[in-house]
Amino acid sequence: MPKRVATHIFKAIQAARKILLVSHKNPDGDTLGSLAAMMQYLRHIEKPHVAFCATDISPSLMFLPHIDYVTHTPTVWDDKDIDLVIVFDSSSPDYAGVEHLLPIMKERGAQIANIDHHNTNLQYGDFNLVLPKASSTTEIVHDFFAHNKVTITPAMATCLLTGIITDTGNFTNAATTKHSMNIASKLIEKGGNMALIQGWVLKDKTINGLKLWGTVLSRMAHHEKLDIVYTYVTKEDIAKHGVTEHEVEGIANFMNNIKDGRAGMILKETEDGNFKGSFRTTHDHVDVSAFAKLFGGGGHKKAAGFSVEGPLEHAIEHIFEKIRLFENGELALAEV
Repeated sequence: MPKRVATHIFKAIQAARKILLVSHKNPDGDTLGSLAAMMQYLRHIEKPHVAFCATDISPSLMFLPHIDYVTHTPTVWDDKDIDLVIVFDSSSPDYAGVEHLLPIMKERGAQIANIDHHNTNLQYGDFNLVLPKASSTTEIVHDFFAHNKVTITPAMATCLLTGIITDTGNFTNAATTKHSMNIASKLIEKGGNMALIQGWVLKDKTINGLKLWGTVLSRMAHHEKLDIVYTYVTKEDIAKHGVTEHEVEGIANFMNNIKDGRAGMILKETEDGNFKGSFRTTHDHVDVSAFAKLFGGGGHKKAAGFSVEGPLEHAIEHIFEKIRLFENGELALAEV
């Protein structure tokens, strides 16, 4: 924990007139768990605050306390009293969907705190509390609270535990460390509700959702030259099975269970006919964030995301050709 930065952010929180908390788009348990835990703290010290997410929140995360106060309305940024913005779990402003809003806030004199664990973080804040070796952003927020002697309530513990559980794949992926396990144990001691989290986040599959998984897994293929296992899900798949998009969540992490391939990839079609991609790996010698960067994305060494243009056949061909060129030394990240 960079103690100096943690202290500066804490002092900025105490001095702020009003604080804006920001999660990344299509939020997961880590970004929302971090935001919700901080929201709990700000409510406790009676510090005026608001919270923003550029997209809808998955129903599986609506159990987090006061998460219904998070707004999707951009006009919340017009509040002139806001003099501190805290962005959680976002390697860049555009990943949070606020690339056009942060510069405006800076012009008004507001400070930006960037709390994150992605190794591709652009260090865009006035305060950058970025620890790539952390399992999750909630792990960093926990250590931030501990450093500043903030009492973690049971509700805060549940929020923080949610992020650690989701980003470590319930302590099964490469992000799991001794430190993350120790923090999880402490959070359970402080009242973190493991059963509640598991019930909402890990045991949330419907029959139709599992049928969708079957469809997606049945078309799995192996690119032998690049040694990458891949599959895809289309808008038609989701409509046919009558499920919401959040039912697709988890397939990328599930691919880490596959013995074949050095990495796994899933493409999910978006409303505009383009595709969001996710890379996963469990191999120490593979850095999938380098693959994601080729397409303007980013993430961690073991898990990363990106976007590509459709149609599907073009997207797959484009992805593998660019990775081939990159690994042959014919394409540098600086050229992308």
